[in-house]
Amino acid sequence: MAILQAARAKELGLPERKAKSWGLNRAIFYAAAKRGFKHRAQPSPPGRGHAGKRAEKREKTYFLGNEMAYLTKKSNRLYFTIGGKPQTEADFERQVEERFGKHFAEAWKESLAIIQLYPKEILESQNRFFSEVYRPRRDELASKWTALSE
Repeated sequence: MAILQAARAKELGLPERKAKSWGLNRAIFYAAAKRGFKHRAQPSPPGRGHAGKRAEKREKTYFLGNEMAYLTKKSNRLYFTIGGKPQTEADFERQVEERFGKHFAEAWKESLAIIQLYPKEILESQNRFFSEVYRPRRDELASKWTALSE
């Protein structure tokens, strides 16, 4: 999911670094949705925690087509965030790219090629992207990319 979502975001105009943040963010979001969002971050009680920092790092909403995610600033860069944790390029590298080893570039190129087969209207729709792009390829790509990474 992360790599196809990142390719989708890149095709829709996000720079590669931010597209990878989007991809990892959406993969985490959909995994949590599949589990039923059971592990929610609890807010700090009033008067405790990082009130000053929190005010500085207010999350902003961002829409990629009709799909919304939150953005936050970390080290003077904007990243997509979920559960109060930003998804950085280092996170994408560790959680996605490293699984492919030396074959990541091949999987990334394939993802971009797949995404380019679809019109913008499908890529901009959360439901249509999931049902027409991701779901029909999920099992095939999981098998292919697992074999590639071994």
